[in-house]
Amino acid sequence: MAKTKKVKFKESIGLDIGNHSIKMVHLKKTHHGYKLLNCESLSTIPEGIEPVYSDLSPDRYAPILSQLVKTMKLKPKKIKHLVSSIGGDNTSIKQIRTIFLPDEELESALFFEAKKHLPISGAEMNLDYQVLSVEEKTNNMNILLASSTKALLKEHSHVVTSADLTPGIVDLESLAVANSFILNSEKDDGVYVILNIGAFKTNMVIYSSTSKFFARDIAYGGFNFTKDIMKKQKKSYEEAEVYKLEHGLEEREIDSKKSSLISLDVTEKNTTELITQEVKRSLRFYVKEAGSSDFRKILLVGGSANLRGLSEYFTEQLQIPTEVFNPFVNLEDSNRPGTTNDPQFAVALGLAMRPE
Repeated sequence: MAKTKKVKFKESIGLDIGNHSIKMVHLKKTHHGYKLLNCESLSTIPEGIEPVYSDLSPDRYAPILSQLVKTMKLKPKKIKHLVSSIGGDNTSIKQIRTIFLPDEELESALFFEAKKHLPISGAEMNLDYQVLSVEEKTNNMNILLASSTKALLKEHSHVVTSADLTPGIVDLESLAVANSFILNSEKDDGVYVILNIGAFKTNMVIYSSTSKFFARDIAYGGFNFTKDIMKKQKKSYEEAEVYKLEHGLEEREIDSKKSSLISLDVTEKNTTELITQEVKRSLRFYVKEAGSSDFRKILLVGGSANLRGLSEYFTEQLQIPTEVFNPFVNLEDSNRPGTTNDPQFAVALGLAMRPE
């Protein structure tokens, strides 16, 4: 998450390599905050071709990333501050509470502590941490542990270097999306839920400045919405994608000529219902663990955040106000014609705004 350390860089690049597309944001530090110099996104999957997740190889990223660098008119050797992210099954993050330890003892002690809380074996683990606070009464420390496998970091580094870029800071996807909210939103008390809806999964983050940090992945994303339409309406993948973008969660009933939310058979839940079910479970778990239920808002980011009817559905089902998050709301962007508020850039923006 965002640290209080002073920002030293003048310009920065945030790089979000997702399963469906690669997003990049180029920022310049100003006296008043940040100026948006450019942002672009390129798909890593051929248009109209139904993707098979198990067949998607990391080898496809490098040429797309190289093309993205050219599209943004960047010179790789001149990029001084590149921040990228990793996510998925081989990453983990958890907030823990432990006794106070001096800096020289903390790192080694946390490595053993992490084995109790994180599902990555010690031999494979790359561990990092941030001390969030020290409790005045008990002197206990609240610490955020983040880990990944060494193999994942090596693979990520290979993709970046294959595009002639020099790897810089690597953050976890959950922290980047939280940073995008923390650094680019009005400060407010309460608990916020951020749903980063990608192609094949939804990354859920629960953030509060005064309560526990929580993150998890939900195994459904934009591709699953398309599969629902393919099954319900007997459409091809390409036809279903077009329909999804045009109609979202609304389906025209031919007989009654009325609009309704997509629904499959009673015995089978659709993607919207499955995501909602998992969010409810996570919220119940959070209330039990953190002791706080002051949920102010659900913010939607990611490639499928703008799906028509989705925010209204979550508001109705979860009884929490839901809206699409505009990650660019507080940026200066006079240099870029056609200013975007596209929520798919939230992770890349959070990375670009990350302090050194």
